[in-house]
Amino acid sequence: MSGKQILVVDDEINVRRLLVEVLKKDGHGVHTAENGRQALEMMGKSAFDLVLMDIKMPVMGGMETIDIMVADYPDTPVIIMTAFAGVDTAVQAMKAGAYNYISKPFDNADIRENVRKALEIKDLTREADDPFREEVRGQFSINKIVGKSAKMQEVYKTIGKVAESNATILIQGESGTGKELVAKAIHYNSPRSNEQLVSVNCASIPDGLLESELFGHAKGSFSGAYDNKIGKFEYASRGTIFLDEIGEMNPLFQAKLLKVIQDRSFQRVGGLQTIAVDVRIIAATNRDLWQMVGAGSFREDLYYRLNVVQINMPPLRERREDIPWLVEHFIAKYNKEMGKYVKCVSPEVMDLFNAYDWAGNVRELENAIERAVVMGSGKLVAKEELPAQIKAFERDVTRLPDLKGKSLKEILQAVEKKVIRAALAENSWNRVKTADALKMSRKALIYKIDTYGLAPNKPDTPESGQSGQ
Repeated sequence: MSGKQILVVDDEINVRRLLVEVLKKDGHGVHTAENGRQALEMMGKSAFDLVLMDIKMPVMGGMETIDIMVADYPDTPVIIMTAFAGVDTAVQAMKAGAYNYISKPFDNADIRENVRKALEIKDLTREADDPFREEVRGQFSINKIVGKSAKMQEVYKTIGKVAESNATILIQGESGTGKELVAKAIHYNSPRSNEQLVSVNCASIPDGLLESELFGHAKGSFSGAYDNKIGKFEYASRGTIFLDEIGEMNPLFQAKLLKVIQDRSFQRVGGLQTIAVDVRIIAATNRDLWQMVGAGSFREDLYYRLNVVQINMPPLRERREDIPWLVEHFIAKYNKEMGKYVKCVSPEVMDLFNAYDWAGNVRELENAIERAVVMGSGKLVAKEELPAQIKAFERDVTRLPDLKGKSLKEILQAVEKKVIRAALAENSWNRVKTADALKMSRKALIYKIDTYGLAPNKPDTPESGQSGQ
């Protein structure tokens, strides 16, 4: 960020001297002009990374000059400075193509902050044309998400429909199903793809810091606030903000977020200036927000604001036909990273993968493949190289229970429980299909499921097989 060339355009010599002093402290080269005409002459001879320009100047004012600058130098951001700040002035300047505007008299820290962000945006825009940036777009294109199941096809269709819009998106699904990957696919296939995608994990930030993290704070607003701070929303302006784990946000802050979504503006903590942002919002959660609305722990009005378009990510157990594709994808990925030459998994391992419940979903499968590639020495992944919990599940499914000290009734119940669990897993926990496979009525199957306490993410335990005796 240091070493940038900045042009300051103002007819007041004291303003020019002050800005030269402030910006040189950050390592920038600072050049000055007294009016728009002189500024354009200088830009015709030298390249500048940023222009700070007053509106009211003799000879040629800022509003007249900015039209020419935007047309002739579209890659150079312009920040307007004015002592006549108002809604009309701001709108006129932004419509003309200004990056932002600052009111006089200005705070030095505010100037530095605006300059820093404008230069960051310029660098990111330049990166948009780099081969690496194209690689990022390709990595998160819709057809790069792995899965050919019917449920994933529905996800792809929805991404394709909403990517071009500015609609707010709510992604729901269990942990590890790929919610962030979908958010990235939406952003990088949208008109905002050249701008920032800013991710915020709402569950990882303490309640007392979340407002400052999202909206920023003013200097001196609380102990330790030694300077102005830009929040994530402001940093994501013109791009996308991804609010992960939105269901963990406390109700008090939910009201503040609702207002920002409605107005697309906010004030920093301790600040007085209203900051407008143009930002797309994508939220994600592994919780049932509608159930939380009913319980009173999530605002109904915020739910509707977030849930303009909903994308439901299916758990891995409901799209088992994708497991071979995912296994192949992750093997190729970690072969490349680690210089290994693993070809595939053994038939025994694939059978186990197809039967396992995958409480951690795709993330758990990826971790299992990564471990197997690390630990393995051959070209075939064997069951011995899998994580302990997956091998333990295999023993539970395929082996008879411990018969010691058990009555015949208890033994039969334990075996029956294992058979029913295996059949449920094989049929993606579809009760109708499982009942048909076991040649029993759906009502009888539901009774057995309730009796044995069977659930997709609940492993077998000796204790859980004894209920209903």
